[in-house]
Amino acid sequence: MEFAPKWIAWEITRRCNLRCVHCRSSSEMEAKGHPDFSTDEAYRILDDIVSYANPVVVLSGGEPLSREDVFDIATYGTGKGLRMCLATNGTLVDDSACEKIKTSGIRIVSLSLDGADETVHDDFRNQKGAFAGTVNAARLFKKHEIQFIINSSFTKRNQEQIPLVYKLAKELGATAWYMFMIVPTGRGEEIMKELITKEDYDGILDWHYDMEKDEDLMLVRPTCAPHYYRVVLQKAKEDGESFKRRTLKFSTGGSKGCLAGQLICLIDVDGNVLPCSYFPLPAGNVRTQSFKEIWENSELFKNLRDFKSYKGKCGSCEFVNVCGGCRARAYAINGDYLTEEPFCSYTPVKLRKDEK
Repeated sequence: MEFAPKWIAWEITRRCNLRCVHCRSSSEMEAKGHPDFSTDEAYRILDDIVSYANPVVVLSGGEPLSREDVFDIATYGTGKGLRMCLATNGTLVDDSACEKIKTSGIRIVSLSLDGADETVHDDFRNQKGAFAGTVNAARLFKKHEIQFIINSSFTKRNQEQIPLVYKLAKELGATAWYMFMIVPTGRGEEIMKELITKEDYDGILDWHYDMEKDEDLMLVRPTCAPHYYRVVLQKAKEDGESFKRRTLKFSTGGSKGCLAGQLICLIDVDGNVLPCSYFPLPAGNVRTQSFKEIWENSELFKNLRDFKSYKGKCGSCEFVNVCGGCRARAYAINGDYLTEEPFCSYTPVKLRKDEK
């Protein structure tokens, strides 16, 4: 496997107009201690990235539309040949924003939708009117012919609505739907007891596998659920059929689970380079190091790419190369990012043989 940066999420602000229950960065209106960097600093970081690689760059947050220069940053990245994207909660989207999305060269936008109705979504987002904002944003994106993905995060409080949220994503005209099985970091640590159970997790992944056989399927991807790639191989073999998953043009691909520090990373508002959006350990900082130096020489990234160093069931699993287990979840639950995926119920063949 070639470890090249294919996709970078970039937290350009930690300010946000919502206060979602699962927020990985604990964002709120006033980003105390984490101020926005300057526009010139944004340009410098883009120059640094493009001098080494040509990844998809997703302008994220917080809420990126709370920055007045968000489209200046997008335009600059586009001019450098980068595929610039935007991740928004949708509540600040209007006709003017849509026009600027198009003129700045942003290729695709992701929207957040965590419930099939306003009661569930607004509860998850801690803001009345959040559901209406997302639905309105989807309508505006269709009007302006802007491609958009819908990202949906799930815990016990909304897991029963998963099929309904998928159905609504299709009705809204999304290009793709990504089902996020949340990792309890940031404000998500406060809802640790709401994590979907291991048993329900298995059932949801089975549902997703069956749903992907639908001929009228939109592009879909379970996210932060790496053992789905093991499930696909097992169930396709059991069913005696080939199972070719379709992937989005701007995706990192559909053949492997955890990509943290392998094909993807996050640059936070303070310049720290993290393995993924839910992995709070820094591999380095772009204010004092080049992105290339961090990507190629970080001990953290090297450890994540050394599958032989994985512990517990993941270290013995024959599917480690296609799954890898969620390294961020292992760290959040067990305090060790190399230990086994805590929400995987599968017992590797090697361990079953050892038990006999």
